[in-house]
Amino acid sequence: MTKRSKRVAIAIIGATAFTLAGCRDEKIDAAAFPDVQSCKNEASFGGTFTAADCETAFAEAETLHVESAPRYNSLDVCEEQHGEGACGSEAQQTQGGSGGIFMPLLAGYLIGNMLGGRSGMAASQPMYKTADGKFTNAARTSTYSSNKGAAKLSTSQFTRPATTVGKTPMTRATAKSRGGFGKVGSGRTGFGG
Repeated sequence: MTKRSKRVAIAIIGATAFTLAGCRDEKIDAAAFPDVQSCKNEASFGGTFTAADCETAFAEAETLHVESAPRYNSLDVCEEQHGEGACGSEAQQTQGGSGGIFMPLLAGYLIGNMLGGRSGMAASQPMYKTADGKFTNAARTSTYSSNKGAAKLSTSQFTRPATTVGKTPMTRATAKSRGGFGKVGSGRTGFGG
């Protein structure tokens, strides 16, 4: 083997190792809170997140909620997916959407420490109730047993969900063909109190 081909082989092996290392889904400290005040209360006792992290993450979750919450063509279909009383009109929740489109109400949010350590870069996801009383994120990547508690979650749980603004709202048939809103995700995670 010549010197040049040895260098190329080493470069390929190095690039492959780097690519494989990047494919691993890192676990991060994460928590679920039903509201921003619950997060701030925990922060005041020296939790993983600061009060500023709580505010920033909740604002991000609210923005993602408006952009990416599932949208349904009727209140009945929304409540079939999220439970009675867990839905409202798009107009009420977005200050300007349609009164004929319905979305689940924000039932909490996930916050994750993307950089590690106290006051790292926080990422968030809105949480929605499912018809069976559990909770799911907007991306539908997981179902959670509660909207409170802490756990180690993969960074993929904080992937930005696709926007639903301007898309055709789900009908009973489209929701049923997918197995329901909260049943698409593969992961099941529990949060301890």
